[in-house]
Parts: sequence; structure tokens; C-alpha cells
Amino acid sequence: MPDNQTLPRPASGAPPRPAGVRLGARAALTAAAPALAAYAAVRAVGLVVLHVWASAAGKDAWHLLGGRWDSVWYQRIAENGYGYTATLPDGTLHPDLAFFPLLPALERSLAAVTPLTVRDAGIALAWLAGLCAAWGVYAVGARLHGRRAGVVLAALWGAYPTAFVQSMAYTETLFTALAAWALYAVLRDRWVVAGALSVLAGLTRPSAAALIAALAVTAAVALVREYRSGARRGLLRRRARMLLGVCLAPLGWLAYVVFVAVREGGPFAYFEVQAEWGNSIDGGRALAAFIARLPLPAALGLCAALGLLGWLVVLCVRQRQPLPLLVYGIAVVVVSLIGSGYFGSRPRLMMPAFPLLLPPALALLRLRTTARTAGVLTVLALASAGYGAWTLLGPGPP
Repeated sequence: MPDNQTLPRPASGAPPRPAGVRLGARAALTAAAPALAAYAAVRAVGLVVLHVWASAAGKDAWHLLGGRWDSVWYQRIAENGYGYTATLPDGTLHPDLAFFPLLPALERSLAAVTPLTVRDAGIALAWLAGLCAAWGVYAVGARLHGRRAGVVLAALWGAYPTAFVQSMAYTETLFTALAAWALYAVLRDRWVVAGALSVLAGLTRPSAAALIAALAVTAAVALVREYRSGARRGLLRRRARMLLGVCLAPLGWLAYVVFVAVREGGPFAYFEVQAEWGNSIDGGRALAAFIARLPLPAALGLCAALGLLGWLVVLCVRQRQPLPLLVYGIAVVVVSLIGSGYFGSRPRLMMPAFPLLLPPALALLRLRTTARTAGVLTVLALASAGYGAWTLLGPGPP
């Protein structure tokens, strides 16, 4: 994942020592340190605001981060495996097979080798994955536009409106880390690495479909271009690693779909499980119906937010982002909007689409001074922290 550095030849004239993984990772970590510090500072603001607000309300902030909503489902799977189904008052069934297995497996493993409880392990993993994700986001931004852009991009991702989820025992940080490093690997033509990371992403969230599509579309376009350029002879052999990476990419997601099918005794069991949770593709009808039921001011505000989202997508296209980033970012947004699931989750589901933040990151870099850029990021961090605390202490699940 991080670049390996080539070491200079020693003055003694001895052959250069190969840059091992440890040395390459150390150099990359040193380069990424400002981005990780900026991200950690933004998230620390969110945690401090949450703690103060929760204390004033007589609530336990730690419980809010690890003991509510989806966190509880992952912890139950970590402790007992799959097999639990909740029955709602209206008779609707919610089986735990809707939740993918990588995070609970990691929670169980970490709790087994440390004094941490499963809940604490989930929070610790989320925080560690958040740093790995920020590093990957930085790496992509730095490769495309320089280190300063990478730092600002990582900080912006930490100040996303629903970034409070990044501090919870949820899968968003783990998935974003895997996706960011997979996309970085594609940008460096490391297709097997990208495919392997996509396997893990496919065991983390169903939105791995966006990452799988990014690899497949990028590879298809590359092959077509080479074929049309006349470089046909030995094309498949030259691109064997690319093809291997693309073939690897969907295996994690497919493995879980097959697992659910075998366990439930039906080839479409996975999709039936998701439908029981209300998660199906309806082309945006549920979103339109939700907007239509809102009071006019709220409906107009939501339409404005969706318009801003569309504008960001247009800016990404105009920015001529690399194809894998474009496909991934747009696919995450589209999948989040055309489903029938709970509307309040949609901003959270779009959070892994970090390429959408590249245009505002570059805009912030155009401010005249670093102090102004830092000032804007501080305001955004405070706004994100306030919204996160209000959501966790108030209206409902993210």
C-alpha cells in the first residue's frame, strides 16, 4: 500500500540495501503524519463536544459510541455468531444476516487477545480504521494533487456532517480504509493488491459493489484502449495481473451471498434478508416519496442538499478525476439514493465516497493563507461535532 522508497548507495560503495516494507511504510507514515494529525484533531473535537454534551444531559458518551443501533448487532454476532432475528411490533422480521462478517470477526478476535470487551474492541477498531482510512484518503489526494491537498482531503473527510459515525463501532471507517487503499493501489497499477483489498471490503459492507465496479470499469476501459491502439498481441498476457485483480475483487461479497444462501436454503436468500430490512433497489421512489411527505421548507432544503451533491459530482467530472475514483464515488452516491431503506442512513452510506471531497479540498487550498484554510476546517469540525452530538443524543439512528 505505501510506496517503497529506494535507498541511496552507501558511501562505501556497497550495493544499495533494498527498501523493505518496514522502511517504506515508515517513510510513508512520516509523510502522512500531518494528515493523520489533522484528522485526529478533527475527530477529537467531535469526541470532546459529545462528551460535554452527553455529560450535561446525564448520558454516557461511551455507550452512545458503542452500545446503540447497528453497533449492538455487530457485537451480538461477534459474541454469538449469526442466528438472531428481531421481531418488530408490526411483525416485521430483522435477521442479523443483513450485517456483513468482517467487523464482528475482528471485534471477537481483538476481545479474545486483549482485556477489551467486545464493545470496546469495536470502538477501538473503528478509531484505528479511521486513521487507516485517513491515511489512504491522504495517499490518494497527495498522489493526484500533492501533499497539502492530501492533508486537507483527510481533514475534510473527518469533518463530514455524519463523521460522528467514524467514532462509533460501525463499519464505515473500516470500509473506507479498504476502499481508499484499493483505489490507491489501482492508481499505482497494483491490481492484485487492489483486488485483495476489495475482497475484504466485500466482507465489510454491501457498498463494496461500488469498489468492484470501479475496478471492473477501469480495467475494461484500459483493455479497450490498448486493443484499439493496435497493441493486441499478447494483450491478455500483459494485463494478467489486472485481470487477476478484477477477478479477485467480487469474491468477498460473493462469498457472503453464498454463505447466506446455504444457511437459509435458497439461492436468493441474501436479497430476501435485505428486503426484510427494507433494503431494496427501487430506483429512487422511496426518496421521492420521503421528500413529498416533508413540510415545504424541509423539502426545499433537502432538494437543495441533493442539488449540492449533484454539483459535487459534476465538479469531480470536470476535475477529470481518474476513472476508478469517478466510478467509485458516483456509484456509492447512486446506490445510496436509489435504495428503499431508511432515509436517515443515506448521508452515512455516502460517507465512504471521499473523492467527492476533492473539489472542495482544492478550493480550500486556493485560500491565500494556511491560517484561513485551517480556520475553515475548524469551523467545519465544530459544525460536524455539534451535529453529531445532537444526533446521538436526540432524534434517532444515523
